[in-house]
Amino acid sequence: MAQLQDRVAVVTGASRGIGRGIALELAKRGAAVVVNYKGNAAAADEVVEQIRSAGGKALAFQADVSEEAGANALIKAATDAFDRLDILVNNAGTTRDNVIMMMKPEDFDLVIQTNLRSAWLCSKAAVRVMMRKRYGRIVNITSISGIMGNGGQTNYSASKAGLIGLTKSLAREVASRNITVNAVAPGFVLTDLTRDLPEEITQQLNQNIPLARWGTVEDVAYAAAFLASDEAAYITGHVLVVDGGLAM
Repeated sequence: MAQLQDRVAVVTGASRGIGRGIALELAKRGAAVVVNYKGNAAAADEVVEQIRSAGGKALAFQADVSEEAGANALIKAATDAFDRLDILVNNAGTTRDNVIMMMKPEDFDLVIQTNLRSAWLCSKAAVRVMMRKRYGRIVNITSISGIMGNGGQTNYSASKAGLIGLTKSLAREVASRNITVNAVAPGFVLTDLTRDLPEEITQQLNQNIPLARWGTVEDVAYAAAFLASDEAAYITGHVLVVDGGLAM
């Protein structure tokens, strides 16, 4: 298990789902974690309490990271609290699915701002800190929808494909400062939002997955934690697909 003692991590959108799982996994490996959330303070506080009760360090911080002021405030909160920043996981995201003929422009804009603009803003703020230290790990949570597309998700797929481009371009910009930038692309993952899907739909989707099961939050968290570690020091600009073989 890659260890992260004495590291400080910021995870956006960490109050539930994949972000929550990543925050818990990073803390389990020794990192102090800033749990970012936009609206669900109670859920974020639960994550912090779970980390602290296990002997870890964490704090919750509310910010809309799709806005520059929010992204800057989040990174400042991390450095103010822990005097450093080593790891940024850009996980904040949302969906507004619909076929293109029915999709409202505001739904396209919201998804792009939440999923892509937030990662750009947080990365910009974090890189300022990481470049001074000549060390950093940035992990962007994209999706196989950004690799292979998905009907009814032109906005979401565009945002996630954009994250892949952002990952590769930023990796080239900051490599000389010992900062790596990678992405994790989950496939179908069991979260609170998907657990209630009818069994027949789950089984139908499983037929297209070579490993014949949905992924877990932990599957994604393990991948993110590895890319955030020193064991991944010679990996940058890479997209690690965690999908049971669906997109291969």
